[in-house]
Amino acid sequence: MLHGWELRPGGMLVQNRNSDTNNQTSTASVSTINVKVKYGSSYHQIRISSQASFGELKKMLEGPTGLHHQDQKLIFKKKERDSKSYLDVERVKDGSKITLVEDIASRERRMLEMLKNANTEKASKSLAEISLEVDKLVKQVAVLEATASKGGNVAEKDVDNLTEMLMSKLIRLDEIVAVGNLKLKRKDQVILICSTSFHWL
Repeated sequence: MLHGWELRPGGMLVQNRNSDTNNQTSTASVSTINVKVKYGSSYHQIRISSQASFGELKKMLEGPTGLHHQDQKLIFKKKERDSKSYLDVERVKDGSKITLVEDIASRERRMLEMLKNANTEKASKSLAEISLEVDKLVKQVAVLEATASKGGNVAEKDVDNLTEMLMSKLIRLDEIVAVGNLKLKRKDQVILICSTSFHWL
């Protein structure tokens, strides 16, 4: 392979985009083209670098189409083009026509992933809040135990209140949908509550 050159997908030998020695020459040779993108019944004229990737073109189309770049399929010469492919490598020229269609399957996967992340974040936040509350209750239990061990009087009402609050935390923990590491943390909290609420009564 010649220094400063690279073999692109499709077998085209071009100057290396990242070559420092040819940076000035490469920059000078880069041209800007206009491509016509059809989406539904609308057409969008996009001005873009001839050496840009289809992924970059997708991001430019987010604004005018309102379609997330991950939910786009770009069809050029009756073939879907990969986001990592370059326009010039795929023979996209000034005035070329490209068709944009919505990738329904990709959109559904992305929405499910967003929902999963949102649920995980919610579960993590709830678990953190409950953990702090349980820690406070455990300390209160320790105070009562210390009082009882020294022969002091422990009001039955105080015991009932603490037990009721600990049980309410168990109910809240049971309502949390957790997986993986969060599931283990939830289990630890359940064990802590049970051991705290029953062994000293």
